[in-house]
Order: sequence, then C-alpha cells, then structure tokens
Amino acid sequence: MNKKYKIGYTTGVYDMFHIGHLNLLRKAKEQCDHLIVGVTVDELVAYKNKEAVIPFEERIEIVKQISYVDEVVPQLNMNKMEAWRKLGFEAIFVGDDWKGTDTWNQFEADFEQVGVHIEYLPYTKGTSSTQLRQTLQVINGR
Repeated sequence: MNKKYKIGYTTGVYDMFHIGHLNLLRKAKEQCDHLIVGVTVDELVAYKNKEAVIPFEERIEIVKQISYVDEVVPQLNMNKMEAWRKLGFEAIFVGDDWKGTDTWNQFEADFEQVGVHIEYLPYTKGTSSTQLRQTLQVINGR
C-alpha cells in the first residue's frame, strides 16, 4: 500500500502512555513509510509547568517498543523547523486539539514555505496524561 508521505514526524511527552498516544501514533504511521517520534526531554516538560511522572529514559524506551514507530529522537526544544532541518520529514502529525492555536497557525505558515504538510489527527477524548495524573491524586487522597 502506498503511503501519503515517505517520512513523518510527531512529538510528545508520552508520560503515562495511554490509548490516546497509541491512536495518534497508529494514525500517523498509516500515512507515512517512516515515522520519527520526538520524545520530550524532562527539562522541556517543565515548559508546561509540569513534571513527568515517568523519567525520560523510560518514556523513550516505551515509545521505541511501539510497532508503529520507526525511529525515536529526543525532543530538546519546541523548534519544529530545526527538527525539520535535521530530520527532513514531509509531514508533521499533531492532535487536532492544537488546530487554530496561535502556535500551530505559525507552524502552518512556516512549514508551507518549505512544503511540509501538517496533518491534524483526531484527539482521543476521555483520556489524557493530565486526567490520569488527577485520578492518581484522588486515589492517593491528595
């Protein structure tokens, strides 16, 4: 089966890996021959004023084992153009919950200049690492 793109890219923290993560990776891989996944380093997670529950080394190892993933790289910063220059992807995949945000509107403008497509994939409702974290806090009586 011919895929739409040769090389695709997506990024994430992938903390407390869940079905939403798996759905995004599966849908991304359906559209490309080679899927590169950037896993956010612990230091960068702090930009969201959060702390990863699972350490980076474990998160990257989990993602490496997912059958839809062909290559895993550390995401050291939020500069997607820098990642494109380094990795040469034709498409970047992101959850559709980011569509229309100032950040992704700018990425659309930037990537249009170099012929990279942004594919917004359906966000899996009902689960997220934030929801899992909140549930654990309730269970632990915090």
